[in-house]
Amino acid sequence: MELIKKGHACVRLAEDGRTLVIDPGVFSEPDAALGADALLVTHEHPDHFDEARLRVAMEANPAAEIWTLRSVADQIAAAFPGRVHTVGHGDTFEAAGFAVEVHGELHAVIHPDVPRVTNVGFVVDGSVFHPGDALTVPERPVETLLLPVQAPWNKFSEVLDYVREVRPQRAYDIHDGLLSDIGVGFFERQLGPGGPGTGGTDHAHLAVGESVSVGPSR
Repeated sequence: MELIKKGHACVRLAEDGRTLVIDPGVFSEPDAALGADALLVTHEHPDHFDEARLRVAMEANPAAEIWTLRSVADQIAAAFPGRVHTVGHGDTFEAAGFAVEVHGELHAVIHPDVPRVTNVGFVVDGSVFHPGDALTVPERPVETLLLPVQAPWNKFSEVLDYVREVRPQRAYDIHDGLLSDIGVGFFERQLGPGGPGTGGTDHAHLAVGESVSVGPSR
């Protein structure tokens, strides 16, 4: 399975001619959602959910479908009857041939004065976990963790402890759209040999458009 970084919190997973896209938001590449057979959205914040990008992708591929939580589904379902599916914690489903599990319920706390929204994470093919905007520990082992490294709701110690608790084989940065090159370098050092380290997890930062092979071979 090929994983392609599409900017900020968005990734594309491709295998055997099938494409699944997670969280094409306003900080993603403009074409992030195009060509998708299935689209997953973790929550309603615009850096993860851009209705315009989803509409373009759904109109370009009449067979494409979306799986997301109710707060997002309610905003777009009327435009695509029968093609937008509401999911929540504990659900499992198949999207474009990918097996998907839903883990998590709430966005991380930004500040007590900021209302929390719902947030779900997705495990794809039992291997790749995208937690959205939460440090949800999935109720199963995963090989690849998509790691939210920088956000208004986290700090470095929490990011590091999260990797160590999930204990994936590898972690790739997401939620990095606001980082400068200096910030990227900081996380690479601190999560690598130059810092406290991840406790055995391989860590890497992917440039926008960069791809890697992930998941068990079929």
